[in-house]
Amino acid sequence: MSLDLHIIRGRLLSFSGEPMGPDEQDKFTYVEDGALVCENGKIAWRGPWESLPEKFKGLDFTDHRPHLIVPGFIDCHIHFPQLQVVGSYAGSLLEWLNTYTFVEEQRYSDADLAAAMASRFLDQLVSHGTTTAVAFGSVHKVSCDALLGEAEKRNMRMIAGKVMMDRNAPEALLDTPQTGYDDTKALLETWTGRGRCEVAITPRFALTSSEEQMEISGALMREFPNAIMQTHLSENHDEIAAVMALYPHCKDYTDVYEQYGLLTDKALFGHTIHVSERETARLAESGAVAVFCPTSNLFLGSGSYDHARLSAAGVRHAIATDIGGGTSWSMLRTLDEGYKIQNCLGNRYHPLRSFYQATLGNARAINRESEVGTLDIGTEADFIVLNVHATSAMALRAERIETLSEELFVLQTMGDDRAVEATYIAGNKAK
Repeated sequence: MSLDLHIIRGRLLSFSGEPMGPDEQDKFTYVEDGALVCENGKIAWRGPWESLPEKFKGLDFTDHRPHLIVPGFIDCHIHFPQLQVVGSYAGSLLEWLNTYTFVEEQRYSDADLAAAMASRFLDQLVSHGTTTAVAFGSVHKVSCDALLGEAEKRNMRMIAGKVMMDRNAPEALLDTPQTGYDDTKALLETWTGRGRCEVAITPRFALTSSEEQMEISGALMREFPNAIMQTHLSENHDEIAAVMALYPHCKDYTDVYEQYGLLTDKALFGHTIHVSERETARLAESGAVAVFCPTSNLFLGSGSYDHARLSAAGVRHAIATDIGGGTSWSMLRTLDEGYKIQNCLGNRYHPLRSFYQATLGNARAINRESEVGTLDIGTEADFIVLNVHATSAMALRAERIETLSEELFVLQTMGDDRAVEATYIAGNKAK
């Protein structure tokens, strides 16, 4: 039997589909007293404690009862170089980018600074229960190498990309179509298939990329067909107008990406708030993913993402913190703000559906559901332990909780990093 074996006891919750509510019990599994057996970084067995296989009985185990164990959270849109611009005052997206973000990102040309910040960045993710993320680096290749290098040390699943942008930004943050291509290809060749790290093709957004750079991005996607592409789409009305002035031959903002081969089922489009019916249909037909970033959308006054409309049209979806336009590292806080936005739009969003989205739903969005996002046997043993009594206010409210759905909603509404009792990465406790 492997020495790298850990047995965890607690209440287990995992998903196999997207439940609209508690009646859809075929889409989630809840075990009141369960066990996870982690061996060599993967889940070797799960089920009721009383059914623990004989070969594991009598071995030491970690008892997390009465807390709830769920798959680790997945953040599908976050900016590594923006961890120190969270909460910077501005009235809108473009003002915020020019005043703070573009200034801050210039610092990440320094490999030593990038390495130090990568450690602090991943510390925050782990503390808040996020075990996988899809991250934007700065324009500098060293920023991406630093983040992936630190993730590799921790055996943490991380997808990151060097931002490509060759116009409409400070000179110190501009690459060229050729250097953007060369640096991204070098990253892909270095990191693809290396441990749990991956590289995303990352044109920042159409406003900061020339037509030649957009063509280069499409070429990279054809050369590396399994790579994720991440960018931004229709976050802000001024942004949309500026993009259309640069690409007058395109039907709309979504068509810009389609014209250059970037509208595929490997594409993650952050925000996707102000999209027409035509754009919505094309997003659905292509299999691209719309990424809901609620705290960022509220903070920058960008608008309200209509989940029900996009979902009804068949658009794949994800949810994310969008640090540092987003205001919290916590997926719990992100789910809470997302619920409020949907409620204002008249859209019902049950907490079981929220927790599905932050786990298996986001894993499906990045096409990695066979590796992360569940507690299924054979998947990577990334999971977290949630404590609904984490604060005095939560404990007071928890006295009246009667159902799992109520517990999830209290965790979502009142929880933050304090509610994350423990974080496990590849079966080992990281928090």
